[in-house]
Amino acid sequence: MRFRELRFGLGVFVLSLGVLLLRFLVPRPVGMADNGDGWRLLCDLGGRHPELSSEFYVHFSYGPGSACKSDYISSQAWLDWFASKLGKVLGSSAELNLLVLGAITCVLVAVGVAATVLGLDLSRRNRVIAAVLLLLVMADSAFFGYFASVLSEGAGFVGMLLMAGGLLLMSRTGAARYWGAALTVGGALIGLNAKSQTLLLIPLFVLALALVKPLGKRGWSRWLLPLGVLVVVGAGTAAVQSHGDPANAEYREANIYHVVFDSIVDGKHDTDADLAALGLPPSAKKFIGTGWWAAHPWTDADYNGFRDKISRRNVVRYYAAHPQRTLQILQQGAVDTLTARPSRLGSFAESSGLPQMAQEYRVPVFSGLSKLAAPLGLFVLVPFWLLIGWAGVRAFRRHRREYGIVVFFLLLFAIGQFGLSALGEGVEGVKHQLLTLFPTFLAFVFGVISLFPKPAKPEPEPEEAPDEQPTEIFEAFREPEKPAVR
Repeated sequence: MRFRELRFGLGVFVLSLGVLLLRFLVPRPVGMADNGDGWRLLCDLGGRHPELSSEFYVHFSYGPGSACKSDYISSQAWLDWFASKLGKVLGSSAELNLLVLGAITCVLVAVGVAATVLGLDLSRRNRVIAAVLLLLVMADSAFFGYFASVLSEGAGFVGMLLMAGGLLLMSRTGAARYWGAALTVGGALIGLNAKSQTLLLIPLFVLALALVKPLGKRGWSRWLLPLGVLVVVGAGTAAVQSHGDPANAEYREANIYHVVFDSIVDGKHDTDADLAALGLPPSAKKFIGTGWWAAHPWTDADYNGFRDKISRRNVVRYYAAHPQRTLQILQQGAVDTLTARPSRLGSFAESSGLPQMAQEYRVPVFSGLSKLAAPLGLFVLVPFWLLIGWAGVRAFRRHRREYGIVVFFLLLFAIGQFGLSALGEGVEGVKHQLLTLFPTFLAFVFGVISLFPKPAKPEPEPEEAPDEQPTEIFEAFREPEKPAVR
């Protein structure tokens, strides 16, 4: 990679980091309040805030807490651990300081933006435009707060950006390929292991690596580097997932409980018919709209009488036999996706003087537009996905393979995550669908970038004509022609 390119990439990194830090800290720090799940990550650090109504405000400093155990797996714990250690080096007395965590995440996002820009085969002006579009997604109010929170979505967002930038660099030639491979490994380990839902990225990641093809590379010169990346990421992910509960077994029944009593049997449709279709007795009506952790249904004799019906297999059978009701549930999932902001999670600290659950909307470009379209649900989301898919297909057909790979890598994950969350979780739909909305917007940006023209190749300089000798000067010294001898 040429020095001029590296200097440009460094400039993009510095400017991006400056913008993100200003976005984070000025005029007051912003984050995302804990919805109650933060203890699963704080356990390993030994920190926990005593307040129960934690979703009202962001607690930027977590002091020591009582010992607890959680098998929850998330790469967010790595970022939290590093922030904890760095915070103590900087003099913080907290077990976890979200200001330090937010600054670390801003650095990672700036690295991702700079690497992505270097991986684009575009003119410098269009690269700057691409950097602005990427920053508009990463700094969007719907996503940015998670970079300073005890929730795991932030790791998923960062990982996807780093993977996209790494895959683009791996499509280049020279030293850029190896930098791209290193970035892809780091991004994949963070992104794939962020949440149980992001494990869905694994087959798409393998497919993306298989399609990466730098210009002029064939045989082992093409396959060796992607295979190396796959081996490292595969081994790392297997090691991470083997040390806990990747599928969150303790939440399986809770999720299905909410699918049944929040999504399917919601009290707004034919309740008796839905209960009968699920094999549940009329007494199950008392559980409609209740929460698993608040209602403690496992202590109820009526619930234990039909507990075997609260299963994935039973729910799948219901969906297969009731396509219209399934479509209604998917429509609600689309509304949740486009809504973008959970209404109960605040953005500011209690010391900010703002009311409970106050939220910031300083960068609402993408999420603001999606919220306006939210009531239309699938009627907006599906055409939007089709538009992005068209851009991906066009990229492949126009020999811009690297853009098509990234577009479909993100788009297919968004669609898969949408179905998984809408049909398989049943509660906190807006928050859970952020892993649908973020890759959708990121795929859209890469789809737009793929439409930019390739940079014009510099025309070869014309060959210089041989110097003509001035005939006037040399004419006098020319010997007279001799007559031909006959």
